[in-house]
Amino acid sequence: MSLKAQQQPDSSRTKDLREVSVTAPRSNREVSPGQQLKGAELQRLNSQSVADALRYFSGIQIKDYGGIGGLKTVDVRSMGSNHTGVFYDGIQLGNAQNGVIDLGRFSLDNMEEIALYNGQKSNILQPAKDYSSAAAIYLTSLKPRFAEGEQRHVKGTVKTGSFGLFNPSLLWQEKISRRVGASLSAEWVNANGQYKFRYQKQKGYDTTAVRKNTDINAIRLEGALHGVINGGEWNGKVYFYDSERGLPGFVVNNVFGHIDRQWDRNFFVQSSWRKDFSPRYTLLLNGKYAYDYTHYLAPDTVRYVDNRYHQQEAYFSAANQFVLTNWWHLGLSGDFQWNKMTADMTNFSYPQRFTTLVALASSVNFKRFSAQASLLNTIMNEETKKNAAAPFKRELTPAVFVSWQPFGSVPFTWRSFYKRIFRMPTFNDLYYTDLGNSNLKPEYTTQYNTGLTFNHTFPGQTLQELGLETDAYYIEVTDKIVAVPAASQFRWTMMNLGFVKIKGVDVKAKAVWKVLDDLLLSTRATYTFQEARDFTDKSELFYGDQIPYIPKHSGSLIFGADYGAWDLNYSFIYTGERYNAKKNNPENYMQPWYTSDITLTYNRRVRQAKWRLSAQVNNLFNQYYDVVLSYPMPGRNFKFIVSVNI
Repeated sequence: MSLKAQQQPDSSRTKDLREVSVTAPRSNREVSPGQQLKGAELQRLNSQSVADALRYFSGIQIKDYGGIGGLKTVDVRSMGSNHTGVFYDGIQLGNAQNGVIDLGRFSLDNMEEIALYNGQKSNILQPAKDYSSAAAIYLTSLKPRFAEGEQRHVKGTVKTGSFGLFNPSLLWQEKISRRVGASLSAEWVNANGQYKFRYQKQKGYDTTAVRKNTDINAIRLEGALHGVINGGEWNGKVYFYDSERGLPGFVVNNVFGHIDRQWDRNFFVQSSWRKDFSPRYTLLLNGKYAYDYTHYLAPDTVRYVDNRYHQQEAYFSAANQFVLTNWWHLGLSGDFQWNKMTADMTNFSYPQRFTTLVALASSVNFKRFSAQASLLNTIMNEETKKNAAAPFKRELTPAVFVSWQPFGSVPFTWRSFYKRIFRMPTFNDLYYTDLGNSNLKPEYTTQYNTGLTFNHTFPGQTLQELGLETDAYYIEVTDKIVAVPAASQFRWTMMNLGFVKIKGVDVKAKAVWKVLDDLLLSTRATYTFQEARDFTDKSELFYGDQIPYIPKHSGSLIFGADYGAWDLNYSFIYTGERYNAKKNNPENYMQPWYTSDITLTYNRRVRQAKWRLSAQVNNLFNQYYDVVLSYPMPGRNFKFIVSVNI
């Protein structure tokens, strides 16, 4: 018995998967293919969380506030974290309070695939929510798959190493019947998080200190059911996450430690059901309820802070696909979402948000040409118990995607897209005490993208697979929501001020070589050039400067080697020079940084159990750097992983 179906499917597993694929909806050829990490490639990275793995995608920046327990958010093509939707098993993760999803709380131990799409997926059969983001990250958890005669799979993993890390996890998959499978995933993360760092003054490094208040204690539990029906499939998931962590804060003016604390409790239950009622009509239903609790304590600030926040979300979606001809499909989706937030703050507004989304999409697919167009209608209404509610909002936003293979015998594909979309102000933007502004406008992005892809396999050759993708893009972000000081430093206000122009090029390459019968080499490389300039106000000194924390040059490299029972993986990440403030002057300059990670893994079968032993060195050359100014990152650190599949 094994859990490695996603890596090396045997004939019996292929038979089981084929039964499931018959019930899958008819999908169109990808008009705008995304970036994916899955299977063995994802496993070899041995990353701690989803955020760590996403660093290897092009056009993406991870804001990491340091250590195992630090907040980790994602920014795609400099549009801002709030413009990136994060979907878990097909349903979006929400945070109406501030719009930010902490990707550090999603482990890779239960992950089958991570995918990033600029614009949106090409699938017509999808909820209206999937059309509502400028970019989207899709997380797909492992689904139970059983070969003939198998009843259960069990995978246990223990990670330990630097920072006092102790991280056991368990994945249990059970075959309930021929058509129903269940899975349970549990994980505990405990670490003191302490690591050495260098404190830099203007004339160089002069102090080595230890990062304090960086501990984390977190539990994650997930349960799921997956079933197959005639002409379709269904699934249900329950998720629970509970954590307490220290917030080490910034390092400045010889202040090396803070005592802020944060408690989080996240719970959601969601379900999806899909069925082909006829060869020409498919229905997809999704539903979700989520409850989130946050307790934030900052006892050493000028204003003592001890606040508790409660969020609730209810969501339902119905998506329809109509096959008009063998080359023309229509999609119609309707979603409804309710959000409510309460807090123990004085004069809090207690907002409720009612959102209705309706998406109409059409796609055509010919032998060498494909196109998709969609129009999203967003209707939003809000209520508050105190203060004025935001006005009623209604927006229509279009998107168009095309793909063309000009030469039938040559695997070159040209693709382009245009998309205009927006993000609504968050509850914090609108109603935060002493800060919010209920009259804020939505923040718009307009994207233009064009690119070429080349993907080809060479059966029986030393070079077995070669892929190259390049994209050039231009983006405008208007009505950027920013916080500006008012009469008092303690009283700021939110305003629509910003206008940002973004120009960039993404390049992705991959190759697989079979050098010997037992030696397989694989490489994956990405490079991004990006200019993201602020053109808000010509009277400002920073007019036309690169916006904070966006490097012009960045890239990554993954090299893997499989030889018999041994796996070797080397990964490299580079982030070029940046500025930590709006003005691009020497005082705000941040040097480039790079990290190298290396992992050696040994695989061994002992009777019915498959053992996997890994030793990992991260930041191999012990570089000291900040992703965010004054939040120092760890130097060289180690991790040891033992896992067994039964």
